[in-house]
Amino acid sequence: MFVAGTSIVVATGVGCYYSWRYLKESFRKKPISVNYHFTRRCNYECGFCFHTAKTSYMLPKEDAKRGLKLLAQAGMKKVNFAGGEPFLYPSFLGDLVKYCKEDLHLESVSIVTNGSLVKENWLDTYAKYLDIMAVSCDSFDEVTNKLIGRGKGTHLKTFVNLSELCRKHNVKFKVNTVVCRYNFDEDMNAMIEQVAPFRWKCFQVLVVPGENDSSATLRNAQRFIISDDEYQAFCNRHEHQESFVPESNAVMKSSYLILDEYMRFLNKGVKEATKSILEVGVPAAMDDVYWDDESFARRGGEYDWQKEEKKENPDIDF
Repeated sequence: MFVAGTSIVVATGVGCYYSWRYLKESFRKKPISVNYHFTRRCNYECGFCFHTAKTSYMLPKEDAKRGLKLLAQAGMKKVNFAGGEPFLYPSFLGDLVKYCKEDLHLESVSIVTNGSLVKENWLDTYAKYLDIMAVSCDSFDEVTNKLIGRGKGTHLKTFVNLSELCRKHNVKFKVNTVVCRYNFDEDMNAMIEQVAPFRWKCFQVLVVPGENDSSATLRNAQRFIISDDEYQAFCNRHEHQESFVPESNAVMKSSYLILDEYMRFLNKGVKEATKSILEVGVPAAMDDVYWDDESFARRGGEYDWQKEEKKENPDIDF
């Protein structure tokens, strides 16, 4: 009788343990959309950049693939490759883009780039695996772009050309704009209507401690700061654009999952980075990252991020 009772207690304890583990896994946040900054190096010098070239480290490609597979197994639907400038390493980038779409079958694969190093032959090879290309453009005045540090005076020509190449290669064209002291009063409506992005993200310039907050860091964004009212004035001027997506500091901060060159989740301005997912796995790293998934949902973190496949014979509809 005692033995049986003991068995019942033990069995009940085991059952509670597994129920607790099941509940923990059920409520654990999933890395739905991840921004993988695999390099910090860049060929531009944007003064407000908050992911600066503090290291030149890059993971070996096979380690990067292993980490991406772990993320997919943990629930990642979309990956965004960023930097630095990811097109400094076109072969590395292309192989990862192909791997994520062809092997991991992710819903969406995207890239954020300044556009200066994108070649059409790269798109000829890899566009079929890419859903979105987001190109940074902070002004439609080259003088302003040069003041910001975005190029040497030819950024707009490259930008417009890329919008056309993306359409030619069936890649969704997106625009990222950082609204700052040098452009908050600019009227961008005419050019946005010309290039017609499917999505135009307009970020309020953000200062991140340890990255761009003082003369002691590689970039100092203090001179770019604008007030909330100045940011709102920019939004009011452009909010009628169908593609317009505003992101103030309050919305943007901590609503992104940012993976650095070591595959650590960054806790921008909150605490130190997590340990690498290659070392501790994705669930343990997710437990240690400050990610506001409610803000992620409020800012429309999940959207129409898959491209439509082109028909081989568009005039034939079966």
